[in-house]
Amino acid sequence: MMEIEKIIEKIAQQRSKKGYTFENMADELDITPAAYRKIETGETKLSVERLIKISKILEEDLFNFLNVNRNTTHSLTNEGNSSCGYAEAINNDYKEIIKDIKEAYDKLIQSKDDQIVMLKEQISFLKEKK
Repeated sequence: MMEIEKIIEKIAQQRSKKGYTFENMADELDITPAAYRKIETGETKLSVERLIKISKILEEDLFNFLNVNRNTTHSLTNEGNSSCGYAEAINNDYKEIIKDIKEAYDKLIQSKDDQIVMLKEQISFLKEKK
């Protein structure tokens, strides 16, 4: 399963858990229920902006949809300067979080670029039919 499909699956699970319907979500997003259904079925690409709006509607941390754990626990050692080791561990966790967010963002951008190419091809085809 691709990363975006996992994100969409988490959205559907959270929506269902909250008892929200396609209609509820569509109303909140100012789109039609059919358009929202297409998001959850993967027929319509999920934009970063819409993902952020959905996370707010579902009152779910965006990081949970992106499968990023912000509450990583750290073990402190009694050797040397433990606060330095702790700071290093936190820094490494943030690097991983940033990397995960960047990968998700890059995938969404690539999806957008693919849609643009497809739309340009459709426009060219329709112009040729005239």
